[in-house]
Amino acid sequence: MSVRARERIRPASRWATWLRDRDPDLAATRRAGRTALVMPALFALCGEGFHNPTMASYAAFGSFSMLLLVDFAGPVMERLRAQAGLAVAWAALISLGTLVAPTVWLAVVTTLLVAFVILFCGVVSSVLAGSATALLLGFVLPVTAPVPLAQLPDRLAGAGLAAAVALPAVGLLWPRPVADPLSRPAARVCGAAAAHLRTDASGLGGLGPAADPAQRRAAAERTADASTDLRYAFDTTPYRPTGLATSSRALVRLVDELTWLSTILADEPDTAEEPPACDPAARTVRLVSADVLDRTADLLADPGRDVGPLRAAMSELRTAMNGMEQSSTSRLPFGRPVDGSPAATYGFIAALDLSFRAQELGFVVLQIAGNVELAATAWQRPWTDRLLGRDPGALTEPLAAAGERAAAHLGPRSVWLHNSLRGAVGLGIAVLLADLTGVQHSFWVLLGTLSVLRSNALSTGQNALRAVLGTVLGSFVGAGLLHLIGHHGAALWFLLPVAVLVAGIAPAAISFTAGQAAFTVTLVVLFNIDQNPDWHIALLRVQDIALGCAVSIVVALFFWPRGAAAAVHQALAEAYTSSAAYLAGAVDYALGHCTSAPHTGEPERQNREAAASARRLDDAFRTYLAERGAKPVSLADMTTLVTGVAALRLAADAVVSLWRGAGPPSPVAGQTEAHRAILGSATRVTEWYRGLAAGLGRNTPVPDTLRRRPEIAARMVESVRTDLVDGRGRATATAVRIIWTADHVDAARRLQPGLAAAAKESASR
Repeated sequence: MSVRARERIRPASRWATWLRDRDPDLAATRRAGRTALVMPALFALCGEGFHNPTMASYAAFGSFSMLLLVDFAGPVMERLRAQAGLAVAWAALISLGTLVAPTVWLAVVTTLLVAFVILFCGVVSSVLAGSATALLLGFVLPVTAPVPLAQLPDRLAGAGLAAAVALPAVGLLWPRPVADPLSRPAARVCGAAAAHLRTDASGLGGLGPAADPAQRRAAAERTADASTDLRYAFDTTPYRPTGLATSSRALVRLVDELTWLSTILADEPDTAEEPPACDPAARTVRLVSADVLDRTADLLADPGRDVGPLRAAMSELRTAMNGMEQSSTSRLPFGRPVDGSPAATYGFIAALDLSFRAQELGFVVLQIAGNVELAATAWQRPWTDRLLGRDPGALTEPLAAAGERAAAHLGPRSVWLHNSLRGAVGLGIAVLLADLTGVQHSFWVLLGTLSVLRSNALSTGQNALRAVLGTVLGSFVGAGLLHLIGHHGAALWFLLPVAVLVAGIAPAAISFTAGQAAFTVTLVVLFNIDQNPDWHIALLRVQDIALGCAVSIVVALFFWPRGAAAAVHQALAEAYTSSAAYLAGAVDYALGHCTSAPHTGEPERQNREAAASARRLDDAFRTYLAERGAKPVSLADMTTLVTGVAALRLAADAVVSLWRGAGPPSPVAGQTEAHRAILGSATRVTEWYRGLAAGLGRNTPVPDTLRRRPEIAARMVESVRTDLVDGRGRATATAVRIIWTADHVDAARRLQPGLAAAAKESASR
């Protein structure tokens, strides 16, 4: 290849690299490319072929909506079904908008109701959430342009043609990859962790040759690198990097759980020199956990696989963990004296350290596998269940499940409700003002309102300025193009595909301002085709978008102006409070098995409250990630705080799981010193989390982190040795569980430094 040829290739390669850096997986480029091919073709067919301007407009905006504003996930058949559903909804919305448009008050009221229903129903279904803007466009177009009912068939014909072409375009023109963007990095973490577990298990208990130190370090580094890559894929994305479907949301939770798994593996004791004595059952748990992770990775790579092998491996892991709990009793060195020193105390506890770590690993692996099983089952569920947002295995009917999910957000603290009401009121006011002012192309006032209206007044104001700036820039560019073209209007046909392509890519690859500018140029070109080129259309576009921005700012100032960041802090406070209460309830449940007094049942109420608060936090966090503009708190700090809620709940889950099915209580008359020691530790830990919640919710100082207290551990060990024994002075399963419960509480304590640092950083911003 000649030097000149290589020089021609290099700019193209640099351009492709630049685009991929700013548009991961070329998602925006894919949508823009399809729209640039289809939209001008349909506009030309209806305008030049059928000589029907109304049909041409609805075909153009219909294809714009169905190809650029939505990008449904899942297999091709599910995408086609979703596209067909969007087309049916468009037909209904166009009909409704055409009917109510001539009467102003009816148009305003109907806009309020329709906009609220469309926006709020996103909480029920990911399909509806991803289609909200496209659905609103189907109503905004007709409601802002009153016409006789005789033109309704032309409108429906244009939209129908757009839908008919969009269906094959989605499946044939550069179709979206089926895999979720987090699936592959999550699968790599699972695979690396499985290899890490097998390497660490080699040589334990004198079974088989031990891996050399270099192999162990290499396995640990691969796991850490894979976990870092997964976290990077999540943290460096300004918006949530997955869809909102059940399968996608389950995969997002894996980020927390796989991070926890990686932390546990990194915290493993160094056994490179000489593997310590180990219960063979603990080694078995590690190896079976590795098998479960391998099957989990297979399902992450291909969610259409049969989930049977994973379920079988999970069942085998549960059996191995039960066996380890029984055999670990004999590992406690009851015959060895303990002098009360920290070394002797922690040496006694360390006899169960590898078994506890195996139990901790097994539990988190089961949580990960259960999440992936849920994701795969959700991926394979019928499309009707996906549309209604019904979780796999739900006992309620689809409509009942959708109703329950919607009812959960009909409260004053629901971010989703706030945004739905804000958007509905803003659009309703925009319809009224567009009619009163009599602006040309008044539907752009509503689109301007919707495009810049975010979840807080400051963010809305920033977007409004960017929108107006982008519109002004686009207007100058458009006016300049019209001046250069002069009376050669046919050239606009060649500019239209380019303008659509740039308008689709610019918001993702450059900025919101650049997107507004490119969109303005597209409108200038579109509205001047087959007309005498008129640069005044650019000024009208500035007028329309400015009016819409003004509506957005006014509505944002009066409706919950603090936004999603404040809502996330409040949701974090509630989540930590309820999760701490769940951990306290789990410890009470555990200690209730150790006395002859009647013990309480599982803390189901606290679990439900913690789960409900975690779901509200998830919704608030999702809205926070979706907000345009600079984040008041770094994504890494906010993610650390959100992840901490999951880890605290998982620690409580682990305690409950440990004591579930523990059998009859110990015949001890009352609480032992071990009970009081664990209860005191749990109280200190949960009180710290309540202090953290107060700091997040009321911006008070975060409490100092707790230190390990050897004297409490010494009291617990002495009590275990003297009180929790059988009639012949031997260790009991209750003693083992007591020590493991204390370890789980200490695991919650060890989370505190990272959470405190993130909370202090967020408070300083």
